[in-house]
Amino acid sequence: MPRDTTPVTRALLSVSDKTGLIEFARALSKRGIALVSTGGTHKALTEAGLPVTEVSELTRFPEMMDGRVKTLHPAVHGGLLAIRDNPEHQAALAAHGLQAIDLLVVNLYPFEATLAAGRPFDDCVENIDVGGPAMIRAAAKNHADVTVVVDVADYAAILGELKTHDGGIGAATRRRLAQKAFSRTATYDAAIANWFAGEIDADAAPAFRAFGGSLGQSLRYGENPHQAAAFYRSPGIARPGVATARQVQGKALSYNNLNDTDAAYECVAEFDAARTSAVAIIKHANPCGVAEASSLIEAYERALACDPTSAFGGIVALNRTLDADAARKIVEIFTEVIIAPDASEEAMAIVGAKKNLRLLLAGALPDPRAAGETVRTLAGGLLVQGRDNHSVDDMDLRVVTRRQPTPAELADMRFAYRVAKHVKSNAIVYARNGATVGIGAGQMSRVDSSITAARKAAEAAERLGLDASLAKGSVVASDAFFPFADGLLAAAEAGATGVIQPGGSMRDDEVIRAADEAGLAMVFTGIRHFRH
Repeated sequence: MPRDTTPVTRALLSVSDKTGLIEFARALSKRGIALVSTGGTHKALTEAGLPVTEVSELTRFPEMMDGRVKTLHPAVHGGLLAIRDNPEHQAALAAHGLQAIDLLVVNLYPFEATLAAGRPFDDCVENIDVGGPAMIRAAAKNHADVTVVVDVADYAAILGELKTHDGGIGAATRRRLAQKAFSRTATYDAAIANWFAGEIDADAAPAFRAFGGSLGQSLRYGENPHQAAAFYRSPGIARPGVATARQVQGKALSYNNLNDTDAAYECVAEFDAARTSAVAIIKHANPCGVAEASSLIEAYERALACDPTSAFGGIVALNRTLDADAARKIVEIFTEVIIAPDASEEAMAIVGAKKNLRLLLAGALPDPRAAGETVRTLAGGLLVQGRDNHSVDDMDLRVVTRRQPTPAELADMRFAYRVAKHVKSNAIVYARNGATVGIGAGQMSRVDSSITAARKAAEAAERLGLDASLAKGSVVASDAFFPFADGLLAAAEAGATGVIQPGGSMRDDEVIRAADEAGLAMVFTGIRHFRH
């Protein structure tokens, strides 16, 4: 068991991030703690007028090979790993003229930042730290005697401990920092390993996989109050979205907020902001209304009309800068989160009147075509897959019915298929004139999803005082093939005139015949969009 308090007489500092370094080192030095450092850290401390020994004086070897070799030496690792109350360890230190190191302060070469910046392969390799992780692991292993610091945010806590314990560090702090240290090296190595795997073969399944992250936010609870939860950011992944967004205002985000906001922003990113304004309203990770238009306010109003009941308490995602007109309309009903690339000052002031409404500004839209991975836990393991990064704009659409779709129908088919990609399977999306009019999500059979979506379209028409369902004259997108003709016929009965689906069923011929008999135009994409 770790001793209650261990004294600190010598500290080794080797940091790439020099935030707060001088102030921290000066406070250590004032306590009589001897300072040892490497390279750039030594230069910074010397220039600040602090007494500091260069690590090469301990190792009796100069830094070599462009700094690749400087701390990989018994003088460093013996000083970190020696057990203080082990006579043999102490004898070995004395025999070889080595000195114990009580405090290690290291932050690693900025590999994740180099990767996120899109730097070339060789630059990424040069930013792989070797000596740093080795020292961190050594100090963390010997946390009974050594304190290891890998985060500048812990400097103040260390100084507080030294004051409280008259120059020592308590056992609870050493243990906490050791756990943090091992997590840091694991996360660092995971980023390197996953990058390397992608460089070798993005489609390969490596024998070992590791995933890590840094704490972004502690959450009150998970999906339910009895579940503990936290949000972690993945190092080296520069995908714009919830993890990169700046929260301008509002309450702290919950687990469900984060999950739903991510789903909303990924959905709205399917719509090129250079071409159109688009809005997606999400509830429980499913779109309940999506629309595109010439302005955000029009897109929002059309998305809301699809299912205003479900939109209450939902997430609103926009693909363009939030303007005042759209902001005024959005805040008319209770909304949990708004996320957009940016917002005007006037729009932020309007949203600011709703103190609990969260406003997130992500800076940019994620690229729906970008490669990447999704990870899901199973009992005893992980499921890893590539992102569904296929866009309907890149698909070879094949008309399989006698009737060709009109240009308007084809445009709506593309729109509906963009949305269907983000609806939980089994997914059915009715769309007309660039807006969803009925969505069926997560049903156990495709025909049930078709019926649910048609019912939603009829209810929307009733709310608007229309005689005919909004599905009349719409097109239908299905995320996967129709295994039987019944789901397609339900769409035709609701008034749809066109269908877009992957195709590939054993009964495709039967489904095509049914479409021809109903006078539908049907297109096959060849690409399925299951989302579970």
